[in-house]
Amino acid sequence: MRIGLTGGIGSGKSAVAACWAELGALIIDADISAREAVAPGSPGLAQIAKRWPEVITAAGYLDRTALGRIVFANDAARHELEGIVHPAVRAIALAREAEAQAGQMIVHMVPLLFEVGYDQRCDVTVVVIAPEDARIARVEQRDGLSAEEVRARMQRQIDPAKARALADIVIENDSDLAALQAQAQAIFARLTSG
Repeated sequence: MRIGLTGGIGSGKSAVAACWAELGALIIDADISAREAVAPGSPGLAQIAKRWPEVITAAGYLDRTALGRIVFANDAARHELEGIVHPAVRAIALAREAEAQAGQMIVHMVPLLFEVGYDQRCDVTVVVIAPEDARIARVEQRDGLSAEEVRARMQRQIDPAKARALADIVIENDSDLAALQAQAQAIFARLTSG
Protein backbone atom coordinates (compact mmCIF):
# COMPACT_ATOMS: atom_id res chain seq x y z
CA MET A 1 0.00 0.00 0.00
CA ARG A 2 1.32 3.42 -0.99
CA ILE A 3 0.34 6.24 1.35
CA GLY A 4 0.79 9.93 0.53
CA LEU A 5 1.46 11.93 3.69
CA THR A 6 1.39 15.70 3.53
CA GLY A 7 0.78 18.84 5.52
CA GLY A 8 1.92 22.43 5.43
CA ILE A 9 5.25 23.56 6.80
CA GLY A 10 5.32 23.01 10.57
CA SER A 11 2.12 20.94 10.64
CA GLY A 12 3.65 17.85 12.27
CA LYS A 13 3.86 15.48 9.31
CA SER A 14 7.43 14.52 10.26
CA ALA A 15 6.24 13.44 13.72
CA VAL A 16 3.54 11.29 12.11
CA ALA A 17 6.11 9.77 9.72
CA ALA A 18 8.47 9.02 12.62
CA CYS A 19 5.66 7.26 14.49
CA TRP A 20 4.78 5.18 11.42
CA ALA A 21 8.44 4.30 10.86
CA GLU A 22 8.61 2.93 14.41
CA LEU A 23 5.54 0.84 13.61
CA GLY A 24 7.24 -0.64 10.53
CA ALA A 25 6.43 1.62 7.58
CA LEU A 26 9.01 2.49 4.96
CA ILE A 27 9.15 6.29 4.88
CA ILE A 28 10.26 7.99 1.68
CA ASP A 29 10.78 11.66 2.51
CA ALA A 30 10.58 13.94 -0.54
CA ASP A 31 12.68 16.58 1.24
CA ILE A 32 15.51 14.07 1.73
CA SER A 33 15.15 12.93 -1.87
CA ALA A 34 15.28 16.58 -2.96
CA ARG A 35 18.57 17.02 -1.09
CA GLU A 36 19.95 13.94 -2.87
CA ALA A 37 18.74 15.36 -6.19
CA VAL A 38 20.90 18.47 -5.69
CA ALA A 39 23.89 16.89 -3.93
CA PRO A 40 27.39 17.83 -5.11
CA GLY A 41 28.11 16.13 -8.41
CA SER A 42 24.44 15.59 -9.26
CA PRO A 43 22.89 16.67 -12.57
CA GLY A 44 20.33 18.67 -10.56
CA LEU A 45 22.99 20.77 -8.86
CA ALA A 46 24.71 21.35 -12.19
CA GLN A 47 21.45 22.71 -13.65
CA ILE A 48 20.87 24.94 -10.63
CA ALA A 49 24.47 26.22 -10.76
CA LYS A 50 24.03 27.12 -14.42
CA ARG A 51 20.77 28.97 -13.74
CA TRP A 52 21.57 30.56 -10.34
CA PRO A 53 25.35 30.50 -9.83
CA GLU A 54 25.03 32.81 -6.83
CA VAL A 55 23.45 30.01 -4.75
CA ILE A 56 26.48 27.70 -5.00
CA THR A 57 29.02 27.97 -2.19
CA ALA A 58 32.77 28.14 -2.75
CA ALA A 59 32.94 24.47 -1.69
CA GLY A 60 30.43 23.50 -4.39
CA TYR A 61 27.38 23.00 -2.20
CA LEU A 62 23.91 24.42 -2.63
CA ASP A 63 23.07 27.35 -0.35
CA ARG A 64 19.46 26.32 0.26
CA THR A 65 18.66 29.50 2.18
CA ALA A 66 19.82 31.71 -0.68
CA LEU A 67 17.92 29.61 -3.21
CA GLY A 68 14.84 29.70 -0.99
CA ARG A 69 14.91 33.49 -0.93
CA ILE A 70 14.89 33.52 -4.73
CA VAL A 71 12.21 30.93 -5.39
CA PHE A 72 9.82 31.85 -2.60
CA ALA A 73 9.77 35.44 -3.87
CA ASN A 74 9.27 34.58 -7.55
CA ASP A 75 6.73 32.08 -8.87
CA ALA A 76 8.49 31.68 -12.24
CA ALA A 77 11.78 30.85 -10.51
CA ARG A 78 10.02 28.40 -8.21
CA HIS A 79 8.40 26.61 -11.16
CA GLU A 80 11.75 26.48 -12.95
CA LEU A 81 13.38 24.92 -9.87
CA GLU A 82 10.52 22.42 -9.55
CA GLY A 83 11.12 21.41 -13.17
CA ILE A 84 14.71 20.57 -12.26
CA VAL A 85 14.15 18.88 -8.91
CA HIS A 86 10.78 17.08 -9.07
CA PRO A 87 11.63 14.55 -11.82
CA ALA A 88 14.79 13.56 -9.94
CA VAL A 89 12.86 13.26 -6.67
CA ARG A 90 10.32 10.94 -8.31
CA ALA A 91 13.10 8.73 -9.68
CA ILE A 92 14.78 8.53 -6.25
CA ALA A 93 11.44 7.70 -4.59
CA LEU A 94 10.76 4.87 -7.04
CA ALA A 95 14.21 3.41 -6.38
CA ARG A 96 13.57 3.57 -2.61
CA GLU A 97 10.27 1.70 -3.00
CA ALA A 98 12.25 -1.32 -4.13
CA GLU A 99 13.65 -1.51 -0.56
CA ALA A 100 10.21 -2.31 0.89
CA GLN A 101 9.58 -5.69 2.43
CA ALA A 102 6.60 -7.73 1.21
CA GLY A 103 3.44 -6.24 2.69
CA GLN A 104 5.24 -3.24 4.19
CA MET A 105 3.34 0.05 4.11
CA ILE A 106 5.16 2.59 1.95
CA VAL A 107 4.69 6.21 2.99
CA HIS A 108 5.65 9.03 0.65
CA MET A 109 6.01 12.16 2.78
CA VAL A 110 5.54 14.92 0.22
CA PRO A 111 4.95 18.55 1.30
CA LEU A 112 3.52 19.41 -2.15
CA LEU A 113 1.56 16.17 -2.55
CA PHE A 114 -1.54 17.71 -4.12
CA GLU A 115 0.17 20.69 -5.76
CA VAL A 116 2.39 18.50 -7.98
CA GLY A 117 -0.11 15.69 -8.56
CA TYR A 118 1.85 13.13 -6.51
CA ASP A 119 -1.41 12.13 -4.83
CA GLN A 120 -2.34 10.35 -8.08
CA ARG A 121 0.41 7.79 -7.38
CA CYS A 122 -0.96 6.97 -3.91
CA ASP A 123 -3.62 4.54 -2.70
CA VAL A 124 -4.54 6.72 0.28
CA THR A 125 -3.73 10.35 1.09
CA VAL A 126 -3.29 11.68 4.62
CA VAL A 127 -2.97 15.34 5.57
CA VAL A 128 -1.80 16.73 8.91
CA ILE A 129 -3.52 19.99 9.83
CA ALA A 130 -2.33 22.32 12.61
CA PRO A 131 -3.24 25.84 13.72
CA GLU A 132 -1.32 28.52 11.83
CA ASP A 133 0.18 30.16 14.93
CA ALA A 134 1.54 26.82 16.16
CA ARG A 135 3.03 26.09 12.74
CA ILE A 136 4.75 29.47 12.59
CA ALA A 137 6.19 29.06 16.09
CA ARG A 138 7.52 25.56 15.29
CA VAL A 139 9.24 26.65 12.09
CA GLU A 140 10.68 29.80 13.66
CA GLN A 141 12.23 27.67 16.39
CA ARG A 142 13.27 24.77 14.14
CA ASP A 143 14.65 26.67 11.12
CA GLY A 144 15.46 30.10 12.53
CA LEU A 145 13.19 31.83 10.03
CA SER A 146 11.22 34.98 10.80
CA ALA A 147 7.43 34.81 11.05
CA GLU A 148 7.25 36.72 7.75
CA GLU A 149 9.49 34.17 6.01
CA VAL A 150 7.37 31.31 7.37
CA ARG A 151 4.16 32.99 6.19
CA ALA A 152 5.67 33.51 2.72
CA ARG A 153 6.41 29.79 2.50
CA MET A 154 2.96 28.92 3.80
CA GLN A 155 1.39 31.05 1.07
CA ARG A 156 3.20 28.97 -1.57
CA GLN A 157 1.61 25.78 -0.23
CA ILE A 158 -1.91 24.50 -0.62
CA ASP A 159 -4.51 26.07 1.65
CA PRO A 160 -5.11 23.67 4.57
CA ALA A 161 -8.88 23.78 3.96
CA LYS A 162 -8.35 22.65 0.36
CA ALA A 163 -5.92 19.92 1.45
CA ARG A 164 -8.48 18.76 4.01
CA ALA A 165 -11.10 18.46 1.27
CA LEU A 166 -8.75 16.53 -1.05
CA ALA A 167 -7.30 14.10 1.50
CA ASP A 168 -8.75 10.70 2.30
CA ILE A 169 -7.74 11.02 5.98
CA VAL A 170 -7.17 14.12 8.11
CA ILE A 171 -5.01 14.19 11.25
CA GLU A 172 -5.72 17.16 13.50
CA ASN A 173 -2.54 18.31 15.24
CA ASP A 174 -4.16 20.76 17.62
CA SER A 175 -2.93 19.35 20.94
CA ASP A 176 0.35 17.87 22.16
CA LEU A 177 2.76 15.32 20.71
CA ALA A 178 1.22 12.43 22.65
CA ALA A 179 -2.20 13.17 21.14
CA LEU A 180 -0.69 13.38 17.65
CA GLN A 181 1.09 10.06 18.11
CA ALA A 182 -2.09 8.41 19.37
CA GLN A 183 -3.94 9.52 16.23
CA ALA A 184 -1.07 8.37 14.03
CA GLN A 185 -1.01 4.94 15.71
CA ALA A 186 -4.77 4.50 15.30
CA ILE A 187 -4.64 5.45 11.63
CA PHE A 188 -1.67 3.14 11.04
CA ALA A 189 -3.61 0.26 12.60
CA ARG A 190 -6.62 1.06 10.42
CA LEU A 191 -4.56 1.25 7.23
CA THR A 192 -2.60 -1.93 7.86
CA SER A 193 -5.65 -3.93 8.89
CA GLY A 194 -7.11 -3.49 5.41
